[in-house]
Amino acid sequence: MSDSGVPVRSWRDWADAPLRWAGPLAGLGINQAVAFSSEPDVNLLYAIPVFGLCSVAGVLLADLVVRPRQRGVREAGVVRRRVRDQIPRALAASLGAQAVFLVVPLAVSVATASADEAGRVGRALAGSCQGDAYVVGPWPGPYYAWPVLGGLGAGSVVCALTLRRVTARAGDDGRRRVRAWATIGAWGVLVAAPLFAVSSTMAVALYTLPCGGWAIGLGAVSLTIVAFVSAVTAGWCLVAMLVPRAHIEERP
Repeated sequence: MSDSGVPVRSWRDWADAPLRWAGPLAGLGINQAVAFSSEPDVNLLYAIPVFGLCSVAGVLLADLVVRPRQRGVREAGVVRRRVRDQIPRALAASLGAQAVFLVVPLAVSVATASADEAGRVGRALAGSCQGDAYVVGPWPGPYYAWPVLGGLGAGSVVCALTLRRVTARAGDDGRRRVRAWATIGAWGVLVAAPLFAVSSTMAVALYTLPCGGWAIGLGAVSLTIVAFVSAVTAGWCLVAMLVPRAHIEERP
């Protein structure tokens, strides 16, 4: 549906950005106040989805509060809105590919994980080289994989529902696009930040192997490239989440 009434400016128009920013600020506050794990690296893996989910909650809060009033005669027409028309398609496709790639190395790391030197299960990569046993770590085994996969799954569902709501609700296209970009940015942080953590950790472990063939070297180099791309993506998505208008091009 579309409206032809004239929007009336009110305090709600100025509250949109502060309400959206309240989400990530709340996420930072929760992560400072709550310790999800006694180990810093695992605690960080839990902190990433908390930050992303709170950021999406800020988008929803802005969508609930900021409802511009209309002045004059309202006319409604049938307009088919699609989520893909509101979001950056290239970025969304890149994030989808990175989400798939996040699951693949996690599955490999879980399948190959062993106990570390302290006897903790699923935190190291063990093997033998020229008759000598070795253990390298940290390695993103099951202990690290579950917070990553849980956060990615929950965040993906919440972001998808948010995009559907933002697309379907009444209002102007500009405001819908801003909130859709902010939601995609939050999902990007949920995808790219854990991918950087997983790929960089695996790459460092492979580089420190006492021996390995060309396949190990190729895998380490590939993971390094993935870590770099995911770091750039996470930074880009963070800006898209906090300042979505900076990425939205003017349309005729």
